[in-house]
Amino acid sequence: MLIISISILAIIMFKVLWVILKTHNHNNLAKEEKEILQRARYVCSKVATSPSELMDVMPKFLPSQFQGEWAIYSCSMTCKALANIASLYPKYKDSIQKKITSIIDIALSEEISAYDRDKWFEDPIEGLDGNRSHISYYSHLAWMIGEYKNIYDDTKYDNLYHSLCEAMDRRIRNSSILIVPTYPGESIYIPDVLVAIVALHIYNRLYSHHYKNTVDAWILKAKTEWIDVETGLLASCLSERGDILAIRGSYSALNCYYLSLIDMDFAKQQYQCLIKYYKQPSPLTGLKELYNGKKIWFKFDVDAGFILFNRSASGTAFVIGCATLFDDNKYRKQLLKTAEIFGSSITWKGKTHYLMSHFALVGEATVLAMRTSIKQPMELWLLGKN
Repeated sequence: MLIISISILAIIMFKVLWVILKTHNHNNLAKEEKEILQRARYVCSKVATSPSELMDVMPKFLPSQFQGEWAIYSCSMTCKALANIASLYPKYKDSIQKKITSIIDIALSEEISAYDRDKWFEDPIEGLDGNRSHISYYSHLAWMIGEYKNIYDDTKYDNLYHSLCEAMDRRIRNSSILIVPTYPGESIYIPDVLVAIVALHIYNRLYSHHYKNTVDAWILKAKTEWIDVETGLLASCLSERGDILAIRGSYSALNCYYLSLIDMDFAKQQYQCLIKYYKQPSPLTGLKELYNGKKIWFKFDVDAGFILFNRSASGTAFVIGCATLFDDNKYRKQLLKTAEIFGSSITWKGKTHYLMSHFALVGEATVLAMRTSIKQPMELWLLGKN
């Protein structure tokens, strides 16, 4: 028993020292540059490959629909991370361009779009002029192209970009409540519609507020009709009629992050509510998945990821972006410590990643995008033209 006790204590001490070593610079994006670049190299080595190779690293136990969702999220979050890095460290801007175009091209492949095609029974690109939603696929693809155009003065994807945004705008405006379903016959998932609003907002910045009325009307409706009375948070899911069905930590954190790319004041209000009702305190700081439900000690959820000790893996990852954007540096550092405790980083041949990324690459890409999030003032929006 003494030997076992000493061994356990030694392991704990080693883990504590390991976490301290790996996170001691996590309070300054300039000091994090080396680690961020090493993580970007790893993520790109898995995402910026080929459609088949990307799908091969998606968890095999997931149904094909969710493999596709995790793959498109891996693409969009990696693109966002690379765009952030190009803004943070402009000296890498040129080398990053090829990586982003490679990822967009992969996202355009039939292998990646299959999750959406199988649900709507038509190819999403061929259906651009139609009426079937495809909002999940369109929105992430348009967001990636918009982030690319924010950084690079390039017309490579212009025709597709215009078509995607027109299609999303038309579908949203044709809905009596300005929302469209991710899949037929299912609840409306607000983050899936919200990323479309983000994409339209970026398009507005690039093309003289072409879809401003749609974005403004959607945000107004969100503020006035889809706010949960008890928590003050934007709904996670709605019915077809627009009734609030659920509030979840992972969805709320992602909503807050997306809103920060559109309306910082609204996003800040959401962040304050999120912290008030969903923050889990240290020593394992994180975000809980349910506010007033039964505590969850261990569970896997396709959206929240692993829920451990009541902490949502996805929610904790997404809220890192919010903490970064709102300069909540103490909370950000605590969150990154939690990520290190559960993720356990390793570095090999100039690449750094969490061991958990072997299970969920999308988590690695998401944390990288969130921790590199920066405010983008209007005068710096078109960075590639400065």
